Amino acid sequence: MPISTPLSGQLVTIFGGSGYIGNYVAQALLQRGARVRLASRNPYKAQGLKPLANLGQLQFFPCDITREDHVAAALVGAHYVVNLVGAFDGDLTRLMGEAPGIIARIAAANGAKAMVHVSAIGADAASSTAYARGKALGEQRVLDGFPAATILRPSIVFGPDDNFLNLFGGMIEMLPVLPVFGPDAKLQLVYADDVAEAVAVALEHPDLHGGHTYELGGPEQLSMMDIHERIAAAQGRKRRFIAVPDGLSATFAAIPGTPMSRDQWTLLKPGSTVAAGARGFAELGIEPKPLGLFLDKWMLRYRKHGRFGAANERAKTRKSR
Repeated sequence: MPISTPLSGQLVTIFGGSGYIGNYVAQALLQRGARVRLASRNPYKAQGLKPLANLGQLQFFPCDITREDHVAAALVGAHYVVNLVGAFDGDLTRLMGEAPGIIARIAAANGAKAMVHVSAIGADAASSTAYARGKALGEQRVLDGFPAATILRPSIVFGPDDNFLNLFGGMIEMLPVLPVFGPDAKLQLVYADDVAEAVAVALEHPDLHGGHTYELGGPEQLSMMDIHERIAAAQGRKRRFIAVPDGLSATFAAIPGTPMSRDQWTLLKPGSTVAAGARGFAELGIEPKPLGLFLDKWMLRYRKHGRFGAANERAKTRKSR
């Protein structure tokens, strides 16, 4: 049931709204009674959101954010603006660096009440990776065009349908022995619903959060080895994990067609955790949820015999008592 907030009845344009995080952000805004316009190259990928919206509450708007005329059309009548666009390939300087500045400039000229730009922990203008440089440039361009915008920097975002836990879940299901790249890299995995809540809170209270940057990480820091072991345990599988030396990992990532690109490896190596002293969930009034709250349930599909296997294990446990 929708709740009454400052967003009720207001139009929010979400750039990149048909993507993974966009699905969660759209749901958080629809629940608050906002009218949501999903602007992306293929917004109709988010058709699954239609049953959650009232008549006229959800709009699908094809848009290329690198084209100023497309951005301007997507922002007509918008009271609030969210940019979620991110990628690991293509012209990242244009897509994640310059395009957010176009959005910010037009949004400000149109009198938008607030803007939230989702970047990433690790955004760094001096980075050797195009991804981190693009994210850093995007933050700067957004603040140049819309100084009161809120910047959110999440760590790796997890959820039941993500491409992170499910990638490793599938590998652990199939292989008895697995390599672990960056085994000691610390990650502060953050739940997708919590990131969406942060977006909504920042839009609702630009007087408190506008012009600030928040780093969003979950309540615990886990190494890549920890994450692999937890996934295996949640599947009820015994697996052998081999820590891969950094030099070999870098060589693997440089091979075309492998699951991990060179940029992804370079970003993984130092980890992804909230910096000491950074604003975060606490300042937004949100208590982030830990991975352990969900992992056993989500890994049921990867267990032997799936849900039926889990039922058999519970029956054996009861009989042994």
